Amino acid sequence: MASERQIHVGSVPVGGGAPVAVQTMTKTETANLQATMDQIRRVADAGADIVRCAVPREQDVEALKTIVAQSPIPIIADIHFNHTLALKAIEAGAHCVRLNPGNIGGPDKVAEVVAKAREYGTPLRVGVNSGSLPKHLRELEYSDPVEALVTAATETVELMERLDFTDFKISMKSTSVPNTIASNRRLSQRIPYPLHLGVTEAGTKYTGSLKSAVGLGALLADGIGDTIRISLSTFHAEEEVKVAWEILKALKLRERGPVLIACPTCGRLQFDMDSVVAEVEQRLEAYEDAIEVSILGCAVNGIGEARHADFGITGAKDRGMIYSKGEPLKKVATENLVDELFLEIDRYYAAGKTIVRDEAAAAEAAAWLAEEEDATAMTPERLAALEAEKAREEADALDLREPLVDETSSPVAGRRFTRA
Repeated sequence: MASERQIHVGSVPVGGGAPVAVQTMTKTETANLQATMDQIRRVADAGADIVRCAVPREQDVEALKTIVAQSPIPIIADIHFNHTLALKAIEAGAHCVRLNPGNIGGPDKVAEVVAKAREYGTPLRVGVNSGSLPKHLRELEYSDPVEALVTAATETVELMERLDFTDFKISMKSTSVPNTIASNRRLSQRIPYPLHLGVTEAGTKYTGSLKSAVGLGALLADGIGDTIRISLSTFHAEEEVKVAWEILKALKLRERGPVLIACPTCGRLQFDMDSVVAEVEQRLEAYEDAIEVSILGCAVNGIGEARHADFGITGAKDRGMIYSKGEPLKKVATENLVDELFLEIDRYYAAGKTIVRDEAAAAEAAAWLAEEEDATAMTPERLAALEAEKAREEADALDLREPLVDETSSPVAGRRFTRA
């Protein structure tokens, strides 16, 4: 279920029905101001709502003062082990502080941080990881790792509530995708606070993206989760942001930038589609609207499979076609497909988001499509026509069949209901 409570990390609402917030973490040494600010600006441009910075040293706290003042998005200070740094990060103006009560020095140290957070009006992110569970839960971890995670998280929540502090969100992460899903489902039924989702130490851009999409996607599809972070082994934090947005866009939870549809290719393919897809994806990064662009590899099946796309390409060996909303726009040489696609997209924006159609060019494209048509291909349109014809034949046969009962010779003639 969606969290009932809401907090604000800077100007960003988290929980309580707010849009799922995208966050990431800088990969630089925080004290390296230039490198850190450069990366923060890149992740903000990529769509990050919030960014976290590691603060393991005094010089990082000093840098934090400038970072908070200059950052275009809210800053979370990431603290482990040293609660004094958490206190100083709050004083430095961090919009939120992340700590794990299990490794910050015990309840007394947590209470000091909570008191300072209350004084400054700073929210906290508290939580547990599968790799740092309290000692008293180690045995449970072996027998029921999901319940061990949930128990640790619940104990953290209870600690916050004993301290009369509710301005927090909670995270509960595991390297195991099934455990991440199961534990967050279970915890969401027990607490009202915002949930931060992530598969911790997910891996490379390829494997980590897949594991995160499976784990976070399953939870988000159930309405669980208020903010997400994709954890990838990359020095380019903006890559984490891009993956997060693709997950949200795939689930229709948020929109940002174009959606690219591309077929998986098969033996019918007759043009260099992989390079076309790569170029289109790269050029679409310059557009902010959530338009759908489709690239499909065969001339007939393609347009039916993605007729909902705002713009699309379907190609053959020497020629291809640009279309919009399932209707042909023009036939073009294969080598010009990408340039002509973006010419039509730019024309659409120049005309106030209106499709500009050259009827002669559209007619030529439609004629070409008919010539290319494979009479044996089961397009969506052809399948629909076959199903409709079958339904008509069944209805006709039903009307012509012999009555099941001879009403004239029935012993209950005249007492039967008449059926049409």
